[in-house]
Amino acid sequence: MSSEGFQYRALYDYKKEREEDIELRVGDMLVVSKGALLALGCPVGTEERPSEIGWLPGFNETTQEKGDFPGTYVAFVGRKRMSPPTPKPRPPRPPSAASSRGDSECEGEDNGNLRVSLFSDPEQLEVASLCDGVVRFFQELPGPVVPPALQMEMVNALEDCAQVLRGVTSSPACPAQHGLTLLSLVRHLARLCLQSARNQLSPRSLAEGFSPLLFRTSSAPDALVQALEVLITSELNMNQAAPALPPKPAKPLTPVPSIFNNSTALQDSEWYWGDISREEVNEKLRDTMHGDYTLTLRKGGNNKLIKIFHRDGKYGFSDPLTFSSVVELINHYRHESLAQYNPKLDVKLLYPVSKHQQDQVVKEDSIEAVGKKLHEYHLQYQEKNREYDRLYEEYTRTSQEIQMKRTAIEAFNETIKIFEEQCQTQERFSKEYIERFRREGNDKEIQRIMGNYDKLKSRISEIVDSKRHLEVELKKQAADYREIDKKMNSIKPDLIQLRKTRDQYLMWLTQKGVRQRKLNEWLGLKNDTTEDEYSMLEDEDDLPHHDECLWRLGNINRIQAETLLRGKRDGTFLVRDSSKPGCYACSVVVEGEVKHCVINKTHTGYGFAEPYNLYASLKELVLHYQHASLVQHNDSLNVTLSYPVYGPQRR
Repeated sequence: MSSEGFQYRALYDYKKEREEDIELRVGDMLVVSKGALLALGCPVGTEERPSEIGWLPGFNETTQEKGDFPGTYVAFVGRKRMSPPTPKPRPPRPPSAASSRGDSECEGEDNGNLRVSLFSDPEQLEVASLCDGVVRFFQELPGPVVPPALQMEMVNALEDCAQVLRGVTSSPACPAQHGLTLLSLVRHLARLCLQSARNQLSPRSLAEGFSPLLFRTSSAPDALVQALEVLITSELNMNQAAPALPPKPAKPLTPVPSIFNNSTALQDSEWYWGDISREEVNEKLRDTMHGDYTLTLRKGGNNKLIKIFHRDGKYGFSDPLTFSSVVELINHYRHESLAQYNPKLDVKLLYPVSKHQQDQVVKEDSIEAVGKKLHEYHLQYQEKNREYDRLYEEYTRTSQEIQMKRTAIEAFNETIKIFEEQCQTQERFSKEYIERFRREGNDKEIQRIMGNYDKLKSRISEIVDSKRHLEVELKKQAADYREIDKKMNSIKPDLIQLRKTRDQYLMWLTQKGVRQRKLNEWLGLKNDTTEDEYSMLEDEDDLPHHDECLWRLGNINRIQAETLLRGKRDGTFLVRDSSKPGCYACSVVVEGEVKHCVINKTHTGYGFAEPYNLYASLKELVLHYQHASLVQHNDSLNVTLSYPVYGPQRR
């Protein structure tokens, strides 16, 4: 029994984020029943605009998976009569050179080295070897990847679009494995083109190199190169412009059956702090009671880091993993001792360090009093920072001296070995000469030989003594090296705490509207003698910063940013997309050099660091730091975002 449905083609890759989702690869064909769309309340005609629907429940004909997929990642193909999908295994991935023929498979089963190589990490191999393997793979296939009968269809389809070409490769006349192999290769070649600045590869050059391997024909070779180039260019454009995912529909929470309440989401748990550094963990747990945790446990005055393993949907500290969620695991050990896991950790998780707690560091109630306190904390921070820098210099110098001494001791060992061999040689031949000179009565020569031998032995003793003296110095210096390391580690938490406290006072004053000039006075920073041209504008609305086109440049890299800013005056800046997903980067000229800093995008807003991620937009952030210095986030960035890179550069 068939029913009416609609067919879609995946335009972008999608890696599923929920259990009910299905993964997409570019070119996958998907079907959605008409009844499923009606159940979502979609009016007739909406099926042709999947981006307006949001998430569609359907079936991936390529992978045989059923679930939800984002409508913004697919394109409507047409109507289709469909029958309920029957469960069947996913088709095998494109064949390797060894699996393309039966006799190769038999040889592979008997070849132990081949089986081992299948599990080796390809990243450990040389690029040349991998490339050679890919080329040999295509050369050893029994026939071309694209059947000859379809090659002329691809040539004829050149005047149309890449979608038509993809339709040719996914037609019934083309074996499924061949079509998937071609699309997998095209995706990889497109990713290579994304790095064209480094590898100098273009869609055209790659098409010219791989077309003979894929088509193996002498007819219309230029047209087939063009066909492959169109496919690569199409894939490249889709990789560069993946749209945003539609909002996910709310799902009812199903509590996990347990004697404790485990239905709380991990992100909502007060004790889950997400991705914070070890130093921040140490600061949060300082002077707390035994049993506190933030995925870290306080025991015996120290912080014990315990890794939580996740495998096959289960969590735990060690095998067997028995907990269905991190929340269930934590709830269990709030009532049971961790001695079950480690006898040395006889403690329960009693007192969570809550991320919802907001420490009220600023106790003063007047701006002047807070400013004086800021000045005190800044002086303490600078003093502690100088001490840390001094220790770091000593640490580096001691490390170099230790290395030099170790090298000298090795040289001494080699020198002693040479002298001892020379001494043995002289001793062996001296016996013969001494005996001869004794018969001749030549006491003078005997004394000369004995004198030389004694000098050689004396020299060896001196070298051995020097080596022992150096070893004693090395042992003492190694102890000093460890002591310096301990001091640095003890200072670092205090340094972090002082900086955090200073930053909180600075943020409090900034939120109260204190101008940068006054903040600079409390921080001991020099103010320019002349007012900034932009700050002299009577109306802030006249600032060029309001025109985002002057400073927001989108997808450019660090090198391109440095080229644009080179030679500009201090305070000239731009904002670009960061290599860190979901973030942006600010590039700014400071003391003639271009510096870069990450702009975080969080649920609270944009900002350079916690707890400053407060701004609703990038423009709002830029307008704030037009008059507020970045020095509060980095001591080497005593600059404001004064001049957009494409704005007026006044002197």
